[in-house]
Amino acid sequence: MRGLITGAAGAVAVTGCVAGLLYLGPGTGRPSADAPAAAPAATAGAGAAGGAGGAVGAAWERTRAYPDDPTVWAALGHAEIEAARTTLDAARLDAAGRALRRSLDLDGTDNYAALTGQGLLANARHEFTEGRAHALRATRMAPDRPDGYAILADAEIQLGHYPAARTAVQRMLDLAPASAAYSRAAYDLETNGRPEDAAIALQRAVDSSATRDERAFAEARLGDLAWSRGAVGRAEKHYRRALDAVPGHPYAQAGTARVLAARGRTDQAMAAYERLLDRTPLPQFLLEAVELRRSAGGDREGGGRGNGGERAALDAQVRLSRADGGPVDPHVALYAADHGDPAVAVELMRREWKHTRSVIAADALAWALHRDGRNAEAMEYARRASATGWRNALFRYHLGAIEHALGLPGATGHLREALALNPRFSPYHAPRAEEMSRT
Repeated sequence: MRGLITGAAGAVAVTGCVAGLLYLGPGTGRPSADAPAAAPAATAGAGAAGGAGGAVGAAWERTRAYPDDPTVWAALGHAEIEAARTTLDAARLDAAGRALRRSLDLDGTDNYAALTGQGLLANARHEFTEGRAHALRATRMAPDRPDGYAILADAEIQLGHYPAARTAVQRMLDLAPASAAYSRAAYDLETNGRPEDAAIALQRAVDSSATRDERAFAEARLGDLAWSRGAVGRAEKHYRRALDAVPGHPYAQAGTARVLAARGRTDQAMAAYERLLDRTPLPQFLLEAVELRRSAGGDREGGGRGNGGERAALDAQVRLSRADGGPVDPHVALYAADHGDPAVAVELMRREWKHTRSVIAADALAWALHRDGRNAEAMEYARRASATGWRNALFRYHLGAIEHALGLPGATGHLREALALNPRFSPYHAPRAEEMSRT
């Protein structure tokens, strides 16, 4: 599909390490030519977790049958990474690393499957410079295979190299116009302020999906896209379709909770978040629950999640992020900025900025600096976050709030733009945007 994403104006992504994999898009949708076939990512009637487990189990069986075959070990590494992506279980990445090292021990020269596995693993761990290096080696080794370009696109996005990411995605589209390529094209288009074209690309991702997981991913992203434009009913329709494809799909469940909140069904929305968080306590979902609870005046400390335990969970993640020196989920920093210690949020996002130069990282750092009272510096990063033209209500609100603090004339326009894009973009921040837009 040459030309689907080329020609976008301007330059052209996400949450913690495994969640970022899920957000950017599924794998290429087909196994490497030199890797043995594994079980499908999801079988009829099975959810994402069950399908991922089946693929990993089948891959392990192959290693027992062929312990000296490097392609078998590489296939296991890929299966573990895919399982991490679909189940959001980062512990699987260590198993993937061991399998890939075994594959390279057996064949360290012409091992495309292990090389692409290393790139996937590096990206999952937010080692994007390393992921990019592995991807470039893979594309030089096999320029007519799509896997390396998918890894390259994801790394370039996170490094803030948006034109290079677009080139990689276009190459994917030319080689394998399937769900994985269309999902990445949609992200590029949305980030460049072309939501209508992004919706077309995501519908093609749905239509070309080869597994239930691919279909659920694309439908959930269509729901997110509709939500970002204030189309609550359309968003709900896509979230339901995602859940039909993969019951319990976490991003579709979170989207459904947002829809309930937008319709004033706060108790049902909180119950939906609590069910989701029992299984998938990602920072994004925890933060959404915290802010919904606070907007409803029900933020009480202590007890289980139903009594404000989401804050305790996020406080623990802030402490862990500070202690381990690893990847920082921007939602953890946003939580610290608004509901904890803004100076800690700045510390975390400055560290993450050394590895990640995406617009999402720029926005989170801008907001942390603003909340810590450093508005002049915050403005620099807020402008970087808005440079691609992404019609993102939260970004526009952050930009407007920083301008408001600095007394700049554009503040009211950006605050009103955030509300026009999606008047329900946040139950916690939208009322603040309305208040500031009147002053």
